[in-house]
Amino acid sequence: MSTDSERLLAEDAAVLWHPFTQQQGWASEDRLVIDRAEGCELIDADGRRYIDGVSSLWCNVHGHRHPLIDAAVREQLDRVAHTTMLGLTHRPAIDLATRLVELAPPRLSRVFYSDSGSTAAEIALKMAFQFWQQQGGAARRRTRFVSLREAYHGDTIGSVSVGGIELFHSLYRPLLFETLAAEPGDAADMERVLSEHAGEVAAVILEPLVQGAAGMLVHPEGYLRDVRELCDRHGALLICDEVATGFGRTGTMFACEQEGVAPDFMCLAKGLTGGYMPLAATLTTERVYAGFLGRFEEFRSFFHGHTYTGNPLACAAALATLEVFEAERTLERLAPKIELLARLLAPIASAPAVAEVRRRGFMCGIELKGFPVEARIGHQVTLEARRRGAIIRPLGDVVVLMPPLAISEAELARLVTIVSDSIDAATGRESLQLAA
Repeated sequence: MSTDSERLLAEDAAVLWHPFTQQQGWASEDRLVIDRAEGCELIDADGRRYIDGVSSLWCNVHGHRHPLIDAAVREQLDRVAHTTMLGLTHRPAIDLATRLVELAPPRLSRVFYSDSGSTAAEIALKMAFQFWQQQGGAARRRTRFVSLREAYHGDTIGSVSVGGIELFHSLYRPLLFETLAAEPGDAADMERVLSEHAGEVAAVILEPLVQGAAGMLVHPEGYLRDVRELCDRHGALLICDEVATGFGRTGTMFACEQEGVAPDFMCLAKGLTGGYMPLAATLTTERVYAGFLGRFEEFRSFFHGHTYTGNPLACAAALATLEVFEAERTLERLAPKIELLARLLAPIASAPAVAEVRRRGFMCGIELKGFPVEARIGHQVTLEARRRGAIIRPLGDVVVLMPPLAISEAELARLVTIVSDSIDAATGRESLQLAA
């Protein structure tokens, strides 16, 4: 390791607090200073290259330093980097909203910008609540939300309230509003919850097809369609959180498309800008939008906003990202890579240390079995992968793979080989230690 890397890591340990990280002891682990990137590789300060196996936390789509996206951001810099959307507007925000409405499922006709997946979900919850309150009468009883067990929708208070991962969320329970929980993938249980709370539910929120942070839990075919029908039958709105599943991750632009479902709200972030800039969008219907219209003195406005709402640079990156999808036929070229990934993962599924491999499209979770929590076996696999030239992240003892859609077949094969070898190395060593 170079002297410069050592200096940076020492300064990091002195001043930084990293997300989802137990800082005690972290400074003694193998750490990397990422200096630059190229294509589907990250490059550290000493020049070593690593396959970006989790798309820089599920957001990079077309690879790093894509010339078209780079050029779009540079061009926007020559115009304006940021201007508020409170009382003003600008071309990139207008053009992007128009494009998103064209791409989205039917009836989603309005776009509200924010800056992260958490805020996109928070906005959908607040909009749904306020919509029913402004309907008046019996509709004002609709104050409750249904979410799935093991759900994850972000880390702000509202999004945590509809989350269901005990490790992440239980500590904050005194701060949260109460929600109703349904079993993932079980339409009968969703029917039970909605029936028991008839007339009380404002909205159901879920991640369509795959619950990402839960360890890539895949819903059975038809479940999303069943939930849409149940929401319609019971008069509840449907919020589809496509922050992780959107922009090609499950094989189509949006996961909702695969079951022909049009939600009342769709939350977008992560891949929206191709992994370039923080930007999120909450899409909703004309029906919901109309519920907020009125005279000024009625105070029916949606009282919510962010400083960087609709940031022009981020909107320019997002427009370029969508242009690359079309120009490079990204989804069409992804299909054979999804099939290849399935074939490459088959041998891993039968490995002694692997309990299950769960996958939908380019979203994959490899669950390891039989290791105590203190072994941090998922983390040990990621360290082994790093030594072999790949960056991956675990969710507990679930090893996650979610590479950029632009990854080549050769890079994909190398990534899976690294992960397989890393699982063998980490679990073999840990098994020997447990036996001793």
